[in-house]
Amino acid sequence: MNILLLGSGGRESALAWKIAQSKLVDKLFIAPGNGGTGAYGINVALSPLDFEAVAKFVADNGVEMLVVGNEDPLVAGITDYFREHIPSLLVVGPEKGGAMLEGSKDFAKQFMVENNIPTARYRSFTLDTLEEGYRFLEELKAPYVLKADGLAAGKGVLIIDSLDEARRELKEMLSGMFGASSATVVIEEFLKGIECSVFVLTDGHGGYRILPVAKDYKRIGEGDTGLNTGGMGAVSPVPFADDVFMAKVEERIVKPTVEGLVSRGIDYRGFIFLGLIEVGGEPMVIEYNVRMGDPETEAVMLRIDSDLVELMKGAASGCLGDIPLKIDPRTAVTVMLVSGGYPGSYAKGLEITVGELGDTIAFHAGTAMADGRLLTAGGRVMALSSYGDASATGADAIRSALERSYNAAGAVEFDGKYFRRDIGRDLMALSN
Repeated sequence: MNILLLGSGGRESALAWKIAQSKLVDKLFIAPGNGGTGAYGINVALSPLDFEAVAKFVADNGVEMLVVGNEDPLVAGITDYFREHIPSLLVVGPEKGGAMLEGSKDFAKQFMVENNIPTARYRSFTLDTLEEGYRFLEELKAPYVLKADGLAAGKGVLIIDSLDEARRELKEMLSGMFGASSATVVIEEFLKGIECSVFVLTDGHGGYRILPVAKDYKRIGEGDTGLNTGGMGAVSPVPFADDVFMAKVEERIVKPTVEGLVSRGIDYRGFIFLGLIEVGGEPMVIEYNVRMGDPETEAVMLRIDSDLVELMKGAASGCLGDIPLKIDPRTAVTVMLVSGGYPGSYAKGLEITVGELGDTIAFHAGTAMADGRLLTAGGRVMALSSYGDASATGADAIRSALERSYNAAGAVEFDGKYFRRDIGRDLMALSN
């Protein structure tokens, strides 16, 4: 089977690494890929949003499966496009109606309420209902959570401590702070607890598999301080997501989500990302995404023992059936190396040298090859993923995996390199 994977980040690097291991794969193409994905397949200079160019490449190269890595093409309707133009192509990713779970925060919250899925209290507002928005803010306690309804490149969520500032920011958002994405703003109650990411692969007909759980670290600074980023690291498994907690997640969130999509007539074949928070031992949904998370994927892929392509083929065919999902019991961690200045302004085109990494796997994110040299090409440059000791458990397993990734971090050099040195520290404390 020839497979085309769309995307260029660390998530796509990890997916490509896992896909390339499958006995079902003849050729793997990655569009556009990055400076490291060429190790797993053939990079192709295509924009994932240029549907006609992607379709031509699919037809010319005998591609039988399309795996959509990031959300933009899904929200734009790439699955619908191929169901109309090349219906024989297996597409891993929801149709446009399903992609609204990420494409519209308001849609997602309505869906949760409709299906009795536990989530924070909320209301949505436009510029015409600004005064009502002010009054709703006054009903809530600080901090205040404001979310742009549409996609905003991960920057559309504000958490504000002051009521006066929340009022000002609400008006700014509705007046175009994030363009059309914030023409509607969701205000919701702040939830206090520990977050984790649960990933589900579903086949559109009620069949699903729950993939390994992970926790990511969004803040740039140690101790979860500073600006939000695309993710500075990840750990899997998550100590508090035990069998009791996950049974609640499956019964109260996963099943109602999958069944709710089917009941709406949405043929959702692909990954669902559940951004969860544990509040007093109970799981609640913060957000949906309609693809795998980044950098969680760079840890989760290490823990999937099954043939991922077989699972994705089952999902895209509408029949997961009895295809097994086997999980590696070892702990996996990811440490992200980023450019100096990220998530603000940063330099690109800096040369990267990579030394001995030991057993650590380097998933490239913001890298590019030019004249035989590996260069930085983004804020998040490289995700270093490692297994913990097979004989270790709890904090010791996390610690041993982190030691490998941090050792590897010392072997990768580029000007301005930065990484957090406290990834997993909170989970190690929980495990003691």
